[in-house]
Amino acid sequence: MAWTLVALVGALVAISMVNRAGDRVEVLAVAQDVQAGQVVKASDVTTAQVAKDPALSPVPAADRDRIVGQRAAVDLRKGSLLTEASVQSGGGLGDDLQVVGVEVKKGMAPRDELRPGDQVLAVVLPAQAGSSPAGAGNAGEDSDAGPESVEATVKSVGRTDATGSLVVNLAVATTEGPQLAEKAAAKRIALVRQPRDGKQ
Repeated sequence: MAWTLVALVGALVAISMVNRAGDRVEVLAVAQDVQAGQVVKASDVTTAQVAKDPALSPVPAADRDRIVGQRAAVDLRKGSLLTEASVQSGGGLGDDLQVVGVEVKKGMAPRDELRPGDQVLAVVLPAQAGSSPAGAGNAGEDSDAGPESVEATVKSVGRTDATGSLVVNLAVATTEGPQLAEKAAAKRIALVRQPRDGKQ
């Protein structure tokens, strides 16, 4: 009797596993890390078998050709599943704008808070900022006017280097691009993230 029960349980488990296997679908996964803003190449994408789950929204494997050539909307990590929100069509933010790479010194940007799509103010620090950029606004500039700044959208955020600096690619209006590039070359930029959806 006991052996019959064990056999019956084993059969039910096997049937259950077969049924689960039948519910699996082929989806797209990340084959290697892709930084936000970079174009997704064919070698960056692989396929995976996952069980159907209404809580998940992975991209079907059949859509591979559509995904390749788009840009990563966020940092894509090897082994993770691709979703529609993982990529953005076309060239991404700033296609009709100018893109300026800004090297930001340590402490001059909310490093762990910035992500693609964020609205920021690129604040231009005075040329003679002295040893304390935060207090440089009193060094010969009109305090009533406030510091010079440029509205921009974060296109991508690089990795922090050994000095604590990082490069942030900013999409700006064509009238602002040359000026921002000039100030960025002198490493005189601080970034202030604007509230997201009206919230801090």
